[in-house]
Amino acid sequence: MFAANALLKNNADVRIDVLDRLPTPYGLLRYGVAPDHASMQGIQRALAAPFASDRVRFFGMVELGRTIAQEELVEGYDAVIYAAGASEDRRLGVPGEDLPGSRSAREFVAWYCGHPDAEPQSLAGVRSAVAFGVGNVAIDVARVLAAPHDRIVDTDMPVPVVAELRAAQVRDVFVVGRRGPQHASFTTPELRELLTLPGVQPVLDPADLDGIDEEGLDRRVTGNLAALREVLGRHVPDARVRLHLLFWWRPVAFEGDPDLTEVVLERTAPDDDDRVVGTGELRRVDADLALRAIGYRGRRLPGVPFDDVHGVVPHEAGRVLEEHGARRANEYVVGWIKRGPVGVIGTNKSDAAATVATLLADLDAGQLPSPTGPDAAAVLAARGVVPSTFEDWQRIDAEELARGVPYGRPRIKVATWHALTELVRHGRAGGPLTHEDDPGPEEPEDA
Repeated sequence: MFAANALLKNNADVRIDVLDRLPTPYGLLRYGVAPDHASMQGIQRALAAPFASDRVRFFGMVELGRTIAQEELVEGYDAVIYAAGASEDRRLGVPGEDLPGSRSAREFVAWYCGHPDAEPQSLAGVRSAVAFGVGNVAIDVARVLAAPHDRIVDTDMPVPVVAELRAAQVRDVFVVGRRGPQHASFTTPELRELLTLPGVQPVLDPADLDGIDEEGLDRRVTGNLAALREVLGRHVPDARVRLHLLFWWRPVAFEGDPDLTEVVLERTAPDDDDRVVGTGELRRVDADLALRAIGYRGRRLPGVPFDDVHGVVPHEAGRVLEEHGARRANEYVVGWIKRGPVGVIGTNKSDAAATVATLLADLDAGQLPSPTGPDAAAVLAARGVVPSTFEDWQRIDAEELARGVPYGRPRIKVATWHALTELVRHGRAGGPLTHEDDPGPEEPEDA
């Protein structure tokens, strides 16, 4: 959407088709931003701006490589921009990582954000939870697990998710990083928010903050260090949850039979080359739930070159390159699938603007080949495939707002493929379904 906006502002003749596997636009903004961060979700209004133009069309429930081929897009348009994000997660690579109770933070986030692909996440019996990672995803999952109930119910989370979180009895939440607090990638407002949750007792080793040379550190890092120092010695009477921040530790084993019950951590330290190495000092932490939040990774798109090492589409200034370095004539890339999972939402605006500038320079230089085939609308129509439209999304949006009214909530996400498809095809959701009622995404009509 940032790329579409940049194109509209810089080219009066451009027409844009936005294709998405889901019937809901906005991607990670809708399904990755924590539901209790309503101010961040307000960015959706800005991202929706291009859809007000009659030069922009939305084609939902269209999957690259399944509903439409990459070759068809390249032949049907002057230019194609891939903005597929990073939809896989990295693994820790330690023994026991696949034990029941050890999960991906990405899956956990998708569940509480109401993604239709998400699997239900049971918190029954979870007293102690561990998040591995020192970025905002780790903060988000820790905050959702530790937050008071009144904070959870005032969100757009699906009803089954709210019920699961309200019934949870989590007493200890650990956030574990293999480096020190000066290396963490938290943003300061999110860290402060976590540290000051009502009824949550922060637990931090003061030694982790000793001896840090702050000269030359950026404002975000010094802000994080200040936020951590502020909670040293703070006592929260009758705390519901203890929040443990463990720096300079890494997981070396997950243990339990048959389910996860403990994680084994090893103390780390920097070596002479500033690499993290284990010291041999071990610590055991009770864990009924472990969530790895150590980064996302891009997934190969059908027909598109891919760098398997870095999990991105190879490019030069946004122009897609073959694995051997040759340039593809009219293919471009933006966002996390371009540069990897780094930066915040706003970073994608400048990233998209840079790629669009490259695209428009190629257009001005006469380097974009003219389309030789039909566009997506014609291709899909010829197959009898009826994609969802932006008007269908507006109907989903209205249904979510209406669902929130009886609960006094701003909205409640329509979180199942069945209900989303019913709204698209028949204008109704078919009732308040739970994940357990949902049969999964329907087959494309050309299957």
